[in-house]
Amino acid sequence: VSNNVNVLAEPRVHTGKVTMLYMALSLAFTAGGIILLYLLWGASSVEGQTLNAVAFGAIIDSFGWDARVGGAALLVVLALEAGLLFVAANTGFLGGPAVLSNMAADSWVPHQFRYLSTRLVTQNGILVMGLGALVILVWTGGSVSTLVVLYSLSVFLTFAVSLFGLCLYWARLRAGRNWLGRLALSAAGFLVCAGILLMLLVEKFLDGGWLTVLIIAAIIAVCVTIRNHYDWAKAQLKKIDADFSGIPFGSVANPPKPDPNRPTAAFLVGSSRGGGLHALLWVQRMFPDHFKNFIFVNARTVDAQSFGGREDLEAMKVEANASLSYFVNFCNSKGWAAKSYLSFGTDPIDEFTRLAERVLGEFPNAIFFTSKLIFDEDNWLTQILHNQAAMALQRRFHLRGMQMVILPMKLSV
Repeated sequence: VSNNVNVLAEPRVHTGKVTMLYMALSLAFTAGGIILLYLLWGASSVEGQTLNAVAFGAIIDSFGWDARVGGAALLVVLALEAGLLFVAANTGFLGGPAVLSNMAADSWVPHQFRYLSTRLVTQNGILVMGLGALVILVWTGGSVSTLVVLYSLSVFLTFAVSLFGLCLYWARLRAGRNWLGRLALSAAGFLVCAGILLMLLVEKFLDGGWLTVLIIAAIIAVCVTIRNHYDWAKAQLKKIDADFSGIPFGSVANPPKPDPNRPTAAFLVGSSRGGGLHALLWVQRMFPDHFKNFIFVNARTVDAQSFGGREDLEAMKVEANASLSYFVNFCNSKGWAAKSYLSFGTDPIDEFTRLAERVLGEFPNAIFFTSKLIFDEDNWLTQILHNQAAMALQRRFHLRGMQMVILPMKLSV
């Protein structure tokens, strides 16, 4: 539920609460019923059998059926149980791409996983999870005891980290009537989960716990490496922003109005002003005096229900509008007609496409431009981590008959 808040029906908070309530009741009923069956039929450990197999075997024996019929019935019950587990296991693949999307938004995995509207992104997310599961299965030799330890430690680590994040959230927010109670509830949950995690780690360290620590450490190392690269790229873009910040402005009084019938250059821009100006000046240099209208399009990724509050959304709106106003004012100061479009959504690819269709409807002679990053030493890592959005947009635009050009922007080490 927590990993898929953005796909819940409105009102999402109420829907999430009701869903969690139903899940809690059904799980409690199921777990309580199974424990009751264990007690009533005296299920005990039997070599090579699960407690469920022992309990249901005893239940079937109590019916007085023939041994063959009883054995067949037990196989059917266990097959249904295996099918239920198979379906439950596949829910991980349902929520997996959403988890990768959230991580990509914070630059822990490649940004291409953020664009869930692109079919290959969801497909690749499922493939990444499937291959990871296969590697772990081969690595552990299919040992159920090791896999159970791996699962248990991972689950309670996730719970502990999530609840600790909630503790920090309520401690910093300190707003609302019940913030102290929610902080106490989150803290209690964190202490319980952290205690269980430490107990499992100590008790099961030699029974597969060390392997869990090794796998999680390897995943963290990969994520930190990716995050460090994105931080470096962001720092380089800030340097480019600083280089372009000194470009002088003229007067923005009496700006010319865009003429829909004249050639139009539409720029898909992000948060980097330097990147947008780089593309604008590149077009002016390569096509002097050809384009008479300059359109700036920005789509910001936001989900107020799942990622932040109303204050965060308002701050993002102010920053995005200021960035677009900068581009429009720059063009107006040069005597160029300019206009901007802004949109917010959970998937920037979808939002850029929608805005581009709107721009093309108003300016039928528009050609779209965006930038891609190039590096002194290009390698497989930079190819995976960068420029996937530009490629996806270009393919989508071309399929719709819209012209789009990708301009290079070099980042030096």
